[in-house]
Parts: sequence; C-alpha cells; structure tokens
Amino acid sequence: MKRWAALFLAVLAGSAAAQFGSFPRSDKENYYDDEDEKPWQEQKEVDLPAFPNQADLAEFYVSSAATNKFFIDASTLAVGADGVVRYVLVVKASGGATNVSFEGINCKDRSWKLYATGRSDNSWNRSQASRVQWRPIENKPVNRHHAALSRDFFCPGGIAIYTADEGRNALRLGKHPNSL
Repeated sequence: MKRWAALFLAVLAGSAAAQFGSFPRSDKENYYDDEDEKPWQEQKEVDLPAFPNQADLAEFYVSSAATNKFFIDASTLAVGADGVVRYVLVVKASGGATNVSFEGINCKDRSWKLYATGRSDNSWNRSQASRVQWRPIENKPVNRHHAALSRDFFCPGGIAIYTADEGRNALRLGKHPNSL
C-alpha cells in the first residue's frame, strides 16, 4: 500500500513540476493578461455630483458608540471605471451641525479619499486633499463610518460592488448580503 501512495505522490509532483515549468519565464506580458494584475490608476477627472436632497438620504449604522447620524445620498452612489465607489456622505451631529462631503472608497486597497466638502449655500468646495495620497480606512471605535461603509456596504469581502444599485440595495437592507 505504501508503494502505491509513494508512486501516486511522485506522479503528482512530476505533473505539477511539468505544468509550472511550461510557463514562459522571459515574457512578462503573459503574466499580466488579467486586468486585475495591471497597475491600478484612478480616474483623471471626477465630476462633482448634485448637492444632496433630503429625500435621497439613506441612513446607515456605524456603531453603538457613534453619537452622529450617518447618511449616504443614494442618488449619488456610483462605481467608477477605476473600481472606486463614490458617494455623498452626510453626517448629522447630535448638536445639530451637518457636514456634507463627496468621497470615494478604493476597496482593493481599503482606502478612502475626500473629493469635496459641502458649503452652507449648497455648493461644493473641491478639496485640496484630492490631490494627495489615499488615506487608509481605520476601524476605530468612534467615527468608524469609512470602515462601516467599506466592510458592511460597498466592499463585501474586500471586493467593490459592481453597480450603484447593488450599493443602494445594501443600504436598504442595512448590510450587504455578502458582508461578513
């Protein structure tokens, strides 16, 4: 019996070695045929969306420690050709202040970027931060809204949603069906 097991393992190892040895090692292009393997590039131009309407706001849960209320303007939710999920975030503080921002999440790198902040006259102020590096998403005890959006709604399993409707459905359900 031991002979058969040893013979089987030898044949299996030889088959694997032959298969891996057949890859053309000198031709790098053959390794990067899959689009996921190419270096990622962000969209050059990102248009600012319309300012949010109260009727389009979808509240989402952040944590029991959060005192603010968090909303996504569902009408602005979009998945770019670069794989970035972009949205308008509205944060209403318990004291009555409201902050509005246009942001994006790069699910692959677990990072986020601020494109613009809202003004009191319902116009946008394009952020200088949009020209800098993406910021890592941190799962902090308080103000963990980017972590909640990434993990629970827009990047289930670290993969970006495919369509805005998929994200809107996740917001409606209170969690993406594939989130952990």
